[in-house]
Amino acid sequence: MKSLLVKNARIIDGTMDTPSDPTDIAIENGRFADVGRDLTFNAEEVVDLASSYVLPGLIDCHVHVVATTANLGRNAELPNSWVALQSARIMKSMLMRGFTTVRDLGGADIGLKQAADENLIDAPRLVICGKALSQSGGHTDYRGPNHCRDVSYYAERLGSPGRICDGVPEVQRAAREEIKNGAQFIKIMADGGVSSPSDPIGYLTFSVDELKAIVEVASNFGTYVAAHLYDDHAIRRALDCGVTCIEHGNLMSDETINRIGQEGQFVVPTNVTYDYLAKEGQTFGLPPESVAKIEDVRTQGLERLAKMKRMGVVMGYGSDLLGGMHVHQSDEFILRARHLPTADVIRSATLDAARVLRMEGQIGCIAPGAFADLVAVDGNPLENISLLCDQGAHMPLILKEGRAVKTSGAL
Repeated sequence: MKSLLVKNARIIDGTMDTPSDPTDIAIENGRFADVGRDLTFNAEEVVDLASSYVLPGLIDCHVHVVATTANLGRNAELPNSWVALQSARIMKSMLMRGFTTVRDLGGADIGLKQAADENLIDAPRLVICGKALSQSGGHTDYRGPNHCRDVSYYAERLGSPGRICDGVPEVQRAAREEIKNGAQFIKIMADGGVSSPSDPIGYLTFSVDELKAIVEVASNFGTYVAAHLYDDHAIRRALDCGVTCIEHGNLMSDETINRIGQEGQFVVPTNVTYDYLAKEGQTFGLPPESVAKIEDVRTQGLERLAKMKRMGVVMGYGSDLLGGMHVHQSDEFILRARHLPTADVIRSATLDAARVLRMEGQIGCIAPGAFADLVAVDGNPLENISLLCDQGAHMPLILKEGRAVKTSGAL
């Protein structure tokens, strides 16, 4: 891998509301070696980015790379090999939008992660939970009242984001199996959801004993539990059981937001998915009964962004899009910027996202020792955050671990 010296980079990482002064960035062996003014570094390649602004590689904390259609029940029926190939296409598009790391919240397996790590495919760095854990009749149980297929079916389907387990021994076994199979954290469905047929929002899935057992397994393996949650009661119950990361969180009360701010758990809002599920979900295969659930959560999530900021909640960037709606991944920047300072929105996809993934100092920053993930932007996103949209059209250079995965001739 070639060493590289980037000259005159004006860095934007969310720590300030203005770009840095022109700075040099030395890259060696896939990592940032040094960052500072007028560096002396014997590089094999030199690129001057004085005409661009530079961000750390972006991080999306909530994706489903195997979601080739919004109808996730149908997605689970598709051949594993076909889903894998489509997932590679989905991930390449994410990378071309500047997302060099994504955290998959259900579905991606160790094979897809290894393919990304070994550059067999052009893809972001993939952080996986394997299959999300759900109980019978919960979120990711797509059987509905007229289908009696054995629950073990979903565990073998790449296109299924989850698997079903009931009772303390089963949830312990499922959590341990996912970690054995390469999961880096555990995802649970601790509330009802939009995409599955039998679980209304506010449905208290899993018992308290089941939730605590899953958290204990994750903790014993040195990792954490992220939970799909909307309803305030369900969120407080999950927090009581030791859940670390709240996915969505649309219906949180002020009291719960304040508690999270004080206790230090994380929240990953995913507003863009509801926006486009309402607009396009049915077109891309979302069943009518799921479309009917969207308004229960759509508007309230955006209203809570400013409250979470005021109460000190760390928020990661999340999109959670499905099927043909993946193309809107970057529009979450625009939605959040209507309610939050632009620097905070960028930080949610850089430094704060790295905290959510427990990868501080490795990703989401331009600092010695971190992976050399970098995005050059034609224009200042602090002044116009839409420059981070349009499928990466304003990004002439994207580096992942020091390797140019997109270039317009700069390298």
